[in-house]
Amino acid sequence: MASIDKFEDHCWKDVIPADDLKLYAPYARETFVGPNVAFLAIDLYNAVYRGGPARPVDLDRQYPNSCGMYAHRAIEPTKKLFAAVRRAGLQVFYCTQETRPNNRPKGAVSTRRSMKMPADDVDNYGIYHEFAPQPEDVIITKQRASIFQGTPFLSHLNLLGVRSLIICGESTSGCVRASSVDAYSNGFHVSLVEECIYDRAELTHKVNLFDLHHKYCDVMHLDDVVTHLDRLAAERLAPAAE
Repeated sequence: MASIDKFEDHCWKDVIPADDLKLYAPYARETFVGPNVAFLAIDLYNAVYRGGPARPVDLDRQYPNSCGMYAHRAIEPTKKLFAAVRRAGLQVFYCTQETRPNNRPKGAVSTRRSMKMPADDVDNYGIYHEFAPQPEDVIITKQRASIFQGTPFLSHLNLLGVRSLIICGESTSGCVRASSVDAYSNGFHVSLVEECIYDRAELTHKVNLFDLHHKYCDVMHLDDVVTHLDRLAAERLAPAAE
């Protein structure tokens, strides 16, 4: 849990004007990881890491979906988050793009970007090797930005009694935003792990994270989330130690 006086202690402090912070002050609150929580990793697929840790603008012609240095900057924090999630025994969900042949009509795409990868590029949409799914994990394929749109995700959460989500992945302004708003709208408490979320443009990332934090989600720092998960892990092991 983070106290109310730390509510604005995040990456957007250098881009959000003081007047806007004042305007959004009524949203300030304590932030926390909610009960009955599951973990959602959004679009950690190979394409966003293509070309290495360079500027996305320099990679765009050859790798049009790469998040470059922003994706690579998030690798180590995300590995730390995954480790804590697995210690705590949370259900892990991944999502990525649907790649089956004949899976959608023309125009059914996540965004209106004109230059994009072919929908059937299976390798580009495979989960990046640093975050390889385990046998007990669930991978949801989607056609739109939100994991809730036209998938069984909500049904799975209800089956498991999940009431909260911890979310990492990309992009802040796209699939993370769409999925987070849908999660909130479906009654889930959402915690976004700041160091493990990224976009192709830093300003876009910061402004969207700011807006999500104030209206819909709790943006939390990695260390605070890991501390909470380690408490869950200790509680999980406690009966065996008695």
